[in-house]
Amino acid sequence: MHGVGRGEVKVQVEDGNILQISGERIKEVVDTNDKWHRVDRQRGSFVRRFRLPENAKVDDIKCRLENEVLTVEVPKTETQEAPRDVRYIGIA
Repeated sequence: MHGVGRGEVKVQVEDGNILQISGERIKEVVDTNDKWHRVDRQRGSFVRRFRLPENAKVDDIKCRLENEVLTVEVPKTETQEAPRDVRYIGIA
C-alpha cells in the first residue's frame, strides 16, 4: 500500500461478513531549484470489499502494516464433515 500510513487506512467488518479496507493516499512531490521551490500534493481515496466465508471468526481477525504491505489474517472455525447417511439396498 504505497503511500499509505498506519493512520490513513481503516479495516472493518460490515454486516457480519463483509471485510472492508478503506483509506486515503497522500503523495507529496517536492521539486526545488535555485530560484523556486514547489510542493505538489496528490490525494486519492480507495475502498476494497471482500465477502468472508461463513466459517470466518470475525472477532479474531488481525491485520498489520509493515513495509507498505497490509496483511489481514482471517481465522476460520474447523468444520466437521457431516456424517453421511448411507442406506444399503439388498440385491434380489
